Amino acid sequence: MIDKFSALSPGKILIWTFLFIGAVIMMTPIIFMFSASFKFNDQIYDLALISDEPTISNYLFLFGNTNFVSWFMNSIFVATVTTFCVLFFDSLVGYTLAKFKFRGRKIIFIAILSTLMIPTEMLVIPWYILARDLGMLNSYVGLIFPGIMTGFGVFLMKQFFENLPDDFLDAARIDGVSEFSIFIKVALPLVAPALSALAIFTFLGNWTAFLWPLIVTGSADFYTIPVGLASFSGEFQSDWEMIMTGAAVATLPTLLVFLFLQRYIIRGVILGGLKG
Repeated sequence: MIDKFSALSPGKILIWTFLFIGAVIMMTPIIFMFSASFKFNDQIYDLALISDEPTISNYLFLFGNTNFVSWFMNSIFVATVTTFCVLFFDSLVGYTLAKFKFRGRKIIFIAILSTLMIPTEMLVIPWYILARDLGMLNSYVGLIFPGIMTGFGVFLMKQFFENLPDDFLDAARIDGVSEFSIFIKVALPLVAPALSALAIFTFLGNWTAFLWPLIVTGSADFYTIPVGLASFSGEFQSDWEMIMTGAAVATLPTLLVFLFLQRYIIRGVILGGLKG
């Protein structure tokens, strides 16, 4: 035990201290949110973590008297479908750019990367006009279509596919396997860490998306969780206890995703940085 403590240098102690302080700062709003979900509205600004009269009435009202379950299922559906679309299209484009030689390949890749420099706010109006003209307003298709392909995902998958040995692909071609089957059965399993990281980032990004769902949806039946929670805040009064309760429930899936899949997140980020 003494050897362990003696191995701690002042530098390590300083690093761990800063990490601990950072963790406390990051966790304080989450702890406050869960604490506030068990309080009445007039107790929200009470700094006590545990209320003298804790209540579960907020949760009962949330699930029994609002459309929260519908919003939750909408978020699950939109985030899941968008994630699968991103995994398929981004990996397909990344595989094509990495493993096939054709004229204009670099120009296409640069054009895709250039989309990362465009703020989302600048794309909202073209997206809205397109959704309006195609009759996709206030629908699941309208919620999903802007995110079915991402420049970041194409870049990430291209970097991984470029480091994939061609011998595996050539062996499959000799056996008479079609190019699409090679992509699905040979290439994709070999880049599983990248797919896992991209899936997590995409799901969490769509789970917390607010601006586009707010614009494209006009009916509460198609609200996602962020938009639905915003409806609890009015011009003259905000139901903070309901906002905190809904946010607490909405946070649980993201916490579970991170707790169980954090090793894939870290591995994907590290490998993506090394291969970049």
